Amino acid sequence: MEISAQEIRARVAADWQGIMDVVRQKVALRSVSAQGITGDHMEQSAQYVARIMREVGVDARVVQSHNPDGTAGAWEVIGSLETNPDAPTVLLYAHHDVQPVPDPNEWDTDPFEVTQVGDRLYGRGTCDDTGGIAIHYGALKALGDDLGVNIKIFFEGEEEMGSASFIPFIEEHHDEFDSDVIIVADSGNWAPDVPSLTTSLRGNATCDVHVKVLEHPVHSGQYGGPVLDANTLAAMLIAKMYDEDGALAIPGVEGGEPIGGLQRDIDETDMRAAAGVVDSYRLAGDGSLASRLWTKPSATVIGFDAHPVDGSFNVISPETTFRVSLRVSPLQDPHAAMNAMVEFFEGNAPFGADVRVTPLDAGMGWAMDPDCEASADASAALEEAFGVAPVNKGEGGSIPFIPQLQKIFPDAQVLVTGPEDPISNAHSPNESVSVSGLEKDVVAEALLLDKLGRN
Repeated sequence: MEISAQEIRARVAADWQGIMDVVRQKVALRSVSAQGITGDHMEQSAQYVARIMREVGVDARVVQSHNPDGTAGAWEVIGSLETNPDAPTVLLYAHHDVQPVPDPNEWDTDPFEVTQVGDRLYGRGTCDDTGGIAIHYGALKALGDDLGVNIKIFFEGEEEMGSASFIPFIEEHHDEFDSDVIIVADSGNWAPDVPSLTTSLRGNATCDVHVKVLEHPVHSGQYGGPVLDANTLAAMLIAKMYDEDGALAIPGVEGGEPIGGLQRDIDETDMRAAAGVVDSYRLAGDGSLASRLWTKPSATVIGFDAHPVDGSFNVISPETTFRVSLRVSPLQDPHAAMNAMVEFFEGNAPFGADVRVTPLDAGMGWAMDPDCEASADASAALEEAFGVAPVNKGEGGSIPFIPQLQKIFPDAQVLVTGPEDPISNAHSPNESVSVSGLEKDVVAEALLLDKLGRN
């Protein structure tokens, strides 16, 4: 028998303090994978997540993964709960590692102690992805003995570090991932009070570009003029990536429109405020703001080797290296985009400078099937929980394991949800999650699991 949204809300509300405690206790564990994925702090984080999953009936355990070279990898949490061998199986995913906090002074609160201010909980990982863990925990607890699907869980311990051991781990535990529906709670909503299904994720391709003009440094007064320094040549090459309107102009790097059509464009004023864009800056690119953020490519220089201003002197820099991170359209093969970048940089060397490109990482993007049954159930559950229809949205970021997982399990229907919203500041100072939004997310997932159990 179908459980009403009203009943689910009542159950979630009755245990809300327990769900909040999960967020507080998990944030306090400081599970920063950048400080070592094999460290004791990461094992303690995994053990905590396994324990709370056992509280809601899942036979959960901690297993250490292995990297492709056989070395020890991340501490992962896997487990299962079987209700009926004939029922659908749903895999619940989140990650228990969090981003580092380089400078706690940039925070208004202690980053590893959850602080509530109004409707928001502040702390590192509150939205990315402790909030996802809390959603899964709360939904399973709300359903209890009324759960009508079989559950498998995977809580990853190195998502923030690139998931190097993900594929070897799946290969070792194939049966524990095989499922009909996969719910990835690592994304977010249009707004705290407006739900979303994430319809797409951009891929990524990263490379290093080395620019050389001299065999050794020389005096800028003696040779400056006919010989341009490597930094200036690199800047010329970087500037050539975009046209005069700020649209990416690398031949062979493709764009695209929002998957499933654009239901609502992103509000420019809100976007500028959330990102802290200076008033004088005109947003680059063309087309809808949503397409520029979700499905069109973007290239960002994320590293540049240059002498610091302090201690600089009059010398022509002979060589330099810059690193480019390309966000790839969800529908383009990232290796094709990488090849296009290599051809572009090496084929446009300013004044014949020696330009060589070293390809680094490449990860495929992902696009949801908007017509699958699970998508319809998820949309209905979100609307019941939030009281308004969901607004589908893409994400400009990348979650490479999703296309990898779908490639291994092509029949699985993948849903990407999560607790973030436009002011969550994931990966940044003052990361937060909406309390009211998180509660509705828990209700929505419980309703979704109930609907999947009746299919």
